Amino acid sequence: MIIRIMGEGQYEVPSSLFDELNAIDNSIVDHVAKGDKKAYKQDLANLIAKIKQNGKQISVEEIIESDVIVPPEDLTFEEAKKVFTGNGIFED
Repeated sequence: MIIRIMGEGQYEVPSSLFDELNAIDNSIVDHVAKGDKKAYKQDLANLIAKIKQNGKQISVEEIIESDVIVPPEDLTFEEAKKVFTGNGIFED
């Protein structure tokens, strides 16, 4: 699975990690819906960290279509309201 973190590049992440990443994504959607900014920021940082820790960064010279695009860690809460809705960014 290819995941792009906006502003940081692409990572090849094992598909076996999808369920764990999806669970974090669903938590972010819940935090945004409830207006919990602190929990939102923590889980977004956790999501990005999991991708970086478990993924292999892809060279910027390679052009590969991303399966998922993750917003940057500095995404504002107001911007998050537009991104983390419904099923979130990791759709089941």
